[in-house]
Amino acid sequence: MTDPEDRLRGLFAADLPPARDAAFQADVLAALARRRFVDEIGLLAAISLIGAIALAVVWPLLSPVLASLGQDLAPAAIALVVAVSILGLTVGGEQQERQVDG
Repeated sequence: MTDPEDRLRGLFAADLPPARDAAFQADVLAALARRRFVDEIGLLAAISLIGAIALAVVWPLLSPVLASLGQDLAPAAIALVVAVSILGLTVGGEQQERQVDG
């Protein structure tokens, strides 16, 4: 006579999930990632193309405005870059000293 647990195992064997195949799962996930990547690249290419076309259409109107703003804002932009550079160097130096001391 068979063991009751063997009979139960036999009854429940039909309900057990199939064994997992790690290589198959990895291949499926890689294919999904590849498809998502290609879809995202296509979307970004389409958005970039639309942006380039829009900029090409609007550029003749923007060019004189940007040229005049550039001449007026050049000194302020230079001062801002110098200030941010000095701030970055001084704050970055303090953080490096703390890491060396700590």
